[in-house]
Amino acid sequence: MLDLFVPLALFDAASFFQWFVENASYLFVFVFMVIESSFIPFPSEVIVPPAAYLAAAHKGDLNVFMIVLVATAGALTGALINYGLSLWIGRPLVYKFANSRAGHACLIDEKKVQQAEAYFDKHGAISTFIGRLIPAVRQLISIPAGLARMNIWMFMLFTSLGAMVWNAALAAMGWWLHSFVPYEDLFSKVEQYNSYLSMGGLIIGAACVAFILYRFFSNKKNQKSL
Repeated sequence: MLDLFVPLALFDAASFFQWFVENASYLFVFVFMVIESSFIPFPSEVIVPPAAYLAAAHKGDLNVFMIVLVATAGALTGALINYGLSLWIGRPLVYKFANSRAGHACLIDEKKVQQAEAYFDKHGAISTFIGRLIPAVRQLISIPAGLARMNIWMFMLFTSLGAMVWNAALAAMGWWLHSFVPYEDLFSKVEQYNSYLSMGGLIIGAACVAFILYRFFSNKKNQKSL
């Protein structure tokens, strides 16, 4: 088990990729997806695609459907760590700041924080789901959910759904690459195709933000006309 910490201490994407391919297991998929989904930045593309590639090659006892489920369980566990830290540590700090002179100087007070919480409580489900598909946001979307005290069961449901969609896409990529990419070229191809998936996630995120802004300003316009 000591070897588990070697790629974290001396992290290099290509070296870790090689290490993971040689040591892939459900345990490592789970552990590293917990890390990927918590506050420690870690790329999921060096976990799920190579595991799915190995499953397609019938190396070891890996099954692609189990990989998706285990990776999703790991992502949910990591997200719950962020949620808990934000709820129990971050939230009291936010309220303390809102009730301080510095907070008031920044035009922030307890009422505005409560309004922000109410807004996230109303729109948090779709934000949590979409956030799991957007690069760099996946790890962070759990923080506002915890700060806003989002319903834990809704948080778990939509985090799991979003993570499962992302992990399924990564696993499908790894399985598909097995059909025409030799092992020695796998890392470069995963990097190449992952950039396409990331771009797709950014486009989806931008479209959702544009829709939310459109609805927000449309509602304001309608309220003024009444």
